[in-house]
Amino acid sequence: MTIKLNDHDKQLCIEKLQNYFENELEIELGQFDADFLLDFIAKEIAASFYNQGLYDAQTLLQSKIDTLYDGFSELEKPVR
Repeated sequence: MTIKLNDHDKQLCIEKLQNYFENELEIELGQFDADFLLDFIAKEIAASFYNQGLYDAQTLLQSKIDTLYDGFSELEKPVR
C-alpha cells in the first residue's frame, strides 16, 4: 500500500524533509533526493502510521458508542 499525497501536500512534506535534514543533520537535501526519500517513506513506512490512525479512530468511536449506550440505559423505564 502506498499513500498518495496531492501535489501541494507532497511539496510541503518535501520542504519539511529538506528543512529537517538541513537544521538537524546539517545535510543539504536536494529536491530530487527529498522526493525520492518521501516516496520511500510513503511506500515502506506510512502504512504503519495509517493503521495507527485507524486504531485510534476505532477507539474514539467505541468510546462514543459506549457513552451513547450509557445514555440509553438512563432512559429506560422500570418494569413492574
